[in-house]
Amino acid sequence: MKKKMFLTCMSLTILFGAFLPYKAKAQQPDYEKYGRIAIAVIKEDFPGDEVKEYIYLGRKKISETDVVDSFEFQVTEKGKPATLVVNIFHNIKENKLLSLTVEKKPQAQDQGR
Repeated sequence: MKKKMFLTCMSLTILFGAFLPYKAKAQQPDYEKYGRIAIAVIKEDFPGDEVKEYIYLGRKKISETDVVDSFEFQVTEKGKPATLVVNIFHNIKENKLLSLTVEKKPQAQDQGR
């Protein structure tokens, strides 16, 4: 009797579980949206270069609601390699862009000058 009751409960659990809405979605990093914005800015500033990838440098908390995500890009400027860092300041509560900066990092040979 107990075995039959157990099998009935298991069958019902499996049956009802099959009909529950299942939202299996590949989890995207929360910085992905801002990475796409950074790519668009770099493509606009360097239209001749093909930009596909970036290095995500990380997130810094500025306040309870505001953060900055930083992205590094390698581009060619006037025939020489250049490293650019895009900093995107945004509000994580409202998911809104606040501001954006693009900074050129000095190359190793430029630092001695």
